[in-house]
This record gives sequence, structure tokens and C-alpha cells, in this order.
Amino acid sequence: MEIPHSQLSKEVLDAVIEEFITREGTDYGDRVISLDDKVEQVRGQLDRGDVFLSFDPLSQSCQLFPREFRAALQSLDEEES
Repeated sequence: MEIPHSQLSKEVLDAVIEEFITREGTDYGDRVISLDDKVEQVRGQLDRGDVFLSFDPLSQSCQLFPREFRAALQSLDEEES
């Protein structure tokens, strides 16, 4: 289920993004990027529509997906309904 990120408060959206960023322990190479900068990068991707926020009611968790996944997830949601 897609969640419009613009409907979340800044605090909640920041918490979701931070949890996502720290979940994988991503390596950004030689450059050290602060958590605040990473959050802003992801927020920019959300604002541009490069990624979208999805909520999975089964796992009770949020996930960020590239926009290319939108159609596939929508068809899965329709199958479950």
C-alpha cells in the first residue's frame, strides 16, 4: 500500500527514512556522508518521485522502492484484495 509521504509529519517521515537508511548499513565509498545528509538525499528522491513509500500491513513495516516498482506493487495489492 503506497503512502503519500507528503501526508506524514516531518518527524515521522524523518524517522521512517532514518530507519530505512540504517537498516542496510550502506557503504557510500570514500566519502563520509552524515545521517542528516542521507535523510535529505532520500527526501529529495521522494519529492522528485524517484522513490515512493510503501507500507506492508503483514510485516507492519515501511519500505522505500524505486518508482519502477510501483506498477508491480499495485498489482500485488489488487491480487490481495
